Amino acid sequence: MLRAFVNTQYRKEFDQGITEMAATGKQRKVDPASLAHDVESVECGNDKGESASSIGRVFALLAAIGDSGQIGISELSQRLGMSKTTVHRVVQTLKALGYVTQEVETERYRLTIRLFELGAKALESVDLVREADVEMRRIGAVTREAVHLGAFDEDAIIYIHKIDADYGLRMQSRIGRRNPLHSTAIGKVLLAWMDPADAREVLSHVEFRKSTQKTLSSAEAVLSILPRVREQGYGEDNEEQEEGLQCLAVPVFDRFGRVIAGLSVSFPTMRCGADTKSHYVALLKQSGQAISARLGYREEAAPEHAAVQPG
Repeated sequence: MLRAFVNTQYRKEFDQGITEMAATGKQRKVDPASLAHDVESVECGNDKGESASSIGRVFALLAAIGDSGQIGISELSQRLGMSKTTVHRVVQTLKALGYVTQEVETERYRLTIRLFELGAKALESVDLVREADVEMRRIGAVTREAVHLGAFDEDAIIYIHKIDADYGLRMQSRIGRRNPLHSTAIGKVLLAWMDPADAREVLSHVEFRKSTQKTLSSAEAVLSILPRVREQGYGEDNEEQEEGLQCLAVPVFDRFGRVIAGLSVSFPTMRCGADTKSHYVALLKQSGQAISARLGYREEAAPEHAAVQPG
């Protein structure tokens, strides 16, 4: 859940290997598994029961560095009552993760903008849900069907907000649940507004499980429909995720013109009349545009491929 709210679309360095910034400005790939082990093992050996206290030390160090502006290992050790070995190990891990950098001349450490970026993303997600809620409730009141807001999460989508159907429709969805990209309308929308090369890369990591007989079963099958999804402005799930259930989705843009979420309405096939699809698409597009505008999006200023990079 938390990963979606800090916009998992921004976690490329964790999916492809965390990047350590050297003093020269060059980048070096760091194994994320070994870094995670470092964080967990700081001054607690292999005793996982003490991992909580280790995390506490990490945040204590971050706070101390932030309060000081710039600070050295010895001063950090004295201020926090921790051994220099422990301080050095934690600081080096934070440096590798990109949260701390070391000044070449003074060899003192300071925080990077990474923490600010995380806070900004969390705030952006809170704004997204708040702004979307009004429109989602409006769609729900008109259609009486289930309405979802979903975001990109590695090789899947994750639901970050939901308005339940008045009809008591039972679906495999809840806030915090992940569903496949290739078999959901939201997933197709998020993929369609990516750069095609990025969409292909994302799909290369997807396991194409067939939820129904209509589920697309390969990356090529999904990629072949994305241009049409983008051209028509919405994605469809025609009983591809759950039998007897259809879904329509549109993109939601942020102020930079990036697609940060998909807005959808789900309904049983038996309630799909001749004009249902066109009516729901019109509602979704109107609401998607309204949410995007509240987030600062201006269509005329959006670049051709403005989707957030996956990961």
